[in-house]
Amino acid sequence: MRIVVAGGTGLIGSKVVELLRPKGHDVVPAALETGVDTITGQGVAEALEGADAVVDVTNRMTFEPDVIMNFFTTSTRTLLEAGRAAGVRHHIVLSIVGVDRLSHPGYLNAKAAQERLVAESGRPYTIVRATQFFENLTTIGAGMAQGGVIVLPAADLQPIAAADVAGALADVVTGEPAGGVAEIAGPERASFARFVGPVLAAQGDERPVKEDPAAGYFGVPIVRDSLVPLGEARIGRTTFEEWSAS
Repeated sequence: MRIVVAGGTGLIGSKVVELLRPKGHDVVPAALETGVDTITGQGVAEALEGADAVVDVTNRMTFEPDVIMNFFTTSTRTLLEAGRAAGVRHHIVLSIVGVDRLSHPGYLNAKAAQERLVAESGRPYTIVRATQFFENLTTIGAGMAQGGVIVLPAADLQPIAAADVAGALADVVTGEPAGGVAEIAGPERASFARFVGPVLAAQGDERPVKEDPAAGYFGVPIVRDSLVPLGEARIGRTTFEEWSAS
């Protein structure tokens, strides 16, 4: 198969490329570094020429509502239109567990809009929603600092290793389009503090960690199960302890 990985030089995309190439697939990492810009459209048609599938893991870390909405909707439309012209038979996009249950101006609403564009495009597709990555726990903790204290929500996480997310995407892209959503999560569900506290401590961050039922997730009000799968989900193999040790 010829597979284009949009965002193929990032945390997840680079791992998807590494998994697929040894299996004999013709894999194209499409990113700014490789001359492909999904916002301006530069290089997109050329990258998708002859492609059987596209895996979209493009991302921009900003919480400015207009900026992030424009990024995801523009990038997604660019890929869908180029995919239609190229005859791409499977469009896969990486999203977030809980995005269908949470509404907040900014990142989550932009990801929900991205999902809608894909689902309503008329193209064969699969949406893969993942929980938070182990690799992002430090950023999550740092973003919840209030003065000299890390204030975490009284909610659960079920974080997953980036390598397991990439493995799931590699399996999905070589399978048939689901025409719907598949969810993936880590093997352990527990409180924010269970995961964030040890990661910060391992990096020498001595700030105390406390739980506050009124605390949100980057400004988004959440309850206990807002960020974890409620139904069937593929479970990653890498435990928190294994990831921490590595």
